[in-house]
Amino acid sequence: MSSFKHLSPQTAVELLEQGATLVDIRDFQSYSNAHIPASVHLNNDNLPQFLEQANRNQPLIVCCYHGISSQSAADYLVGQGFSDVYSLDGGFEGWKQLFPDACES
Repeated sequence: MSSFKHLSPQTAVELLEQGATLVDIRDFQSYSNAHIPASVHLNNDNLPQFLEQANRNQPLIVCCYHGISSQSAADYLVGQGFSDVYSLDGGFEGWKQLFPDACES
């Protein structure tokens, strides 16, 4: 059985440039305050629609606050048939430290 992989923010930039999808699983308020450009807010309400529409063969990066919760979410998405899933190391906070100007609100 395949599993998710860990991904540094620097490598995430490269994957995003190649067309990877980035999902942010933080709460709505945190996502609304700031998020990584082009990220999709993913929660229990829109998960079924996301699973129905997503390309399971396209790389998928999961982002949370600090890179902890994204690991279980990434593992879940692997179980849903996604073939190339990553957990963003350091989460949004790690991203924000490295790329403070690369955050949208």
